[in-house]
Amino acid sequence: MLRLYDYLESGNGYKVRLVLTQLGRPFERVELDIYKGASRTPEFLNRNPNGRIPALELDDGTYLWESNAIIWYLADGTPLLPAKPLDRARVLQWMSFEQYSHEPNIATVRSWVLHPKDGDDRRVMTPIKRQLGYAALKVMEGHLKTNPFFVGGAYSIADVALYAYTHVAHEGGFDLKPFTAVNAWLKRVKSQPSHIPITKG
Repeated sequence: MLRLYDYLESGNGYKVRLVLTQLGRPFERVELDIYKGASRTPEFLNRNPNGRIPALELDDGTYLWESNAIIWYLADGTPLLPAKPLDRARVLQWMSFEQYSHEPNIATVRSWVLHPKDGDDRRVMTPIKRQLGYAALKVMEGHLKTNPFFVGGAYSIADVALYAYTHVAHEGGFDLKPFTAVNAWLKRVKSQPSHIPITKG
């Protein structure tokens, strides 16, 4: 059985849990408290030398890490990943956008708000990252004004990747009210079969 090393609050871990659940793949979930160093132990570093969750242990005992790589692997050959080369490239395009422009800003600010710690770096970087997070949301809003989902008019792992931290952006102080197309898309994603909330283990 697949084994997922995870942290319940993590949007990156949630991506994998959501895809596994929507594909009906049974898995064992192993909770690691990343704020207490559980992903930095020698034992876990043997599984993922980058020391981050999620990591997925495959049936043959090998490990795959980086959330978007994991969900790509799981979705290949399913409706969650298009078959056409251009559509597959567009999925990768939006997943790259999520990791480069979206997650480093929206997810980081959320983490800082949920786990406050004094420091000049956070005081300086929070407004900068929040501004960059809003810029990413504006890109999404522009696309979603004329598209129900991110690629090919159908729900895919591109939507999963972007949904994970967008739907909890308010926990980082982001105001989503002006983003009407994003909010409509959030509802569409939530209505997909076998959807689970981020807090479900």
